[in-house]
Amino acid sequence: MKKWVCGCMTCALISLLVFQTKYFNKQKAMILETEQSSHEILTHSADPTVNTPVSDNVERTMSVNSTTIKKTLIHSAGTTLEERFATPDGYVRVEKPLGSFQGYLRKYVLKPDKSPVLLHDGSEKRNQKAHAAVFSMPLVNGDLQQCADSVIRMYGEYLWSVGAFKDISFQLTNGFLMDYSSWREGKRLSVEGNKVWWKKQASYDESKENLIKYLRQVMIYAGTISLERESSSVDLKQLLSGDLLIRGGSPGHCVMVIDVAEDAAGNKCFLLAQGYMPAQDFHVLNNPLHEDDPWYYVTEIKDSIVTPEYTFAIGDLKRWKVFME
Repeated sequence: MKKWVCGCMTCALISLLVFQTKYFNKQKAMILETEQSSHEILTHSADPTVNTPVSDNVERTMSVNSTTIKKTLIHSAGTTLEERFATPDGYVRVEKPLGSFQGYLRKYVLKPDKSPVLLHDGSEKRNQKAHAAVFSMPLVNGDLQQCADSVIRMYGEYLWSVGAFKDISFQLTNGFLMDYSSWREGKRLSVEGNKVWWKKQASYDESKENLIKYLRQVMIYAGTISLERESSSVDLKQLLSGDLLIRGGSPGHCVMVIDVAEDAAGNKCFLLAQGYMPAQDFHVLNNPLHEDDPWYYVTEIKDSIVTPEYTFAIGDLKRWKVFME
């Protein structure tokens, strides 16, 4: 009897040790798997998908520079950029002169809150989690108005609106300078291989419709490579609305700084917007670091700036030629 009891106890003890060993090994494996699994950052692709919820009248509580922030940052009823997006507590929008590009962007009308990002063919973009709002800027016909193209259109329409016609000029990828003044006079591009030149083919036309035709033609032959070539590096602490995070390539990518705010200590935060490929609505980006706050804080940035669909290095921050003056 005693031998039977001892045998049972021995079996139970062995079973317990085996269970503990398996459990420990399983937990160890899980820990190692977690430690070794890197966070996958999406890079430029045709239409990637990420998981970043869109906010609605968000009351945000967070700590930036050891300061607790609690404020409704997104007002769904707001019709313009500055009405839709409030600045975080402790931050105020950087003041710019009347007629500045900053003011132009802040007054830009947005589509109603929760509007989807649409592609050039009218269908919805697969990833509807990357954006916080959509600009009302329409698309040109065809799969043309992508990332750099949306920026080119925003620059061109702004300069046209303030009468700065001579500043409306963009390099094409081959280096040819395509200026709006020549287009307005009736000149059109002649293209043979990689050679481009002007040829008089139309009458003088300063209408908005003709401007859009000009910008569409620019989009055909320009892109991130040419736009980056016309831009100069800028320090992150000195960024302004209109600055770009841009990496020239085929394909490359770029996003635009569309608003900037600052706290009493001079720390800045900013909003970003992008077009993408295939051609789609220009839209305000969420910040993957905090799902309910689309502002990007300079104090949170180290070596890179991670957007929902692309990661940029600090050195990718550039300023377009017209705004360097």
